[in-house]
Amino acid sequence: MIQRIQTVFLFLLVLAVISMLFLPLWSKTEVATGETVVLTAWELKSQVATTGGEAAAGNVASKSTMFIGLLAIAAAVIALVEIFQFRSRLNQMKLGLLNTLILAALFGTSFYYAAYVGAEMIKGTDNGSYEAGFYMPMIALLVNALANRFIKRDEDLVRSVDRLR
Repeated sequence: MIQRIQTVFLFLLVLAVISMLFLPLWSKTEVATGETVVLTAWELKSQVATTGGEAAAGNVASKSTMFIGLLAIAAAVIALVEIFQFRSRLNQMKLGLLNTLILAALFGTSFYYAAYVGAEMIKGTDNGSYEAGFYMPMIALLVNALANRFIKRDEDLVRSVDRLR
């Protein structure tokens, strides 16, 4: 049934990972040179700002981080499939476990690109700042755990009613 609470949690998961695709994940600026590195779900981009605040032509370095975007899309698709598997709670629980693994990989990959790859692109004393998109996999993990808990509760309720028969 679509009106169950776990459906709301799974829909929130979809919204969290889809919003991650459009939000910056991490950024770091070196004050001395004006170089800025920004991590998104699709690329890790380094720009040198001119006095006008615009990036200088030819000074833009970029690395593809498409794996982050693909993991986010996979997590959203699995959650959508999980919503419509309400007739088979065991399949829902399996998809929830798979989604937990994908979300953990998504968070780990985001952290790796922010802490290691991005930090190597620009030298500085600080670690940069984590933006709103970086926290979306954590929110998705939390709502996925809640959805899995309520799916398990439904399954336990059905099994207890079968025992009474």
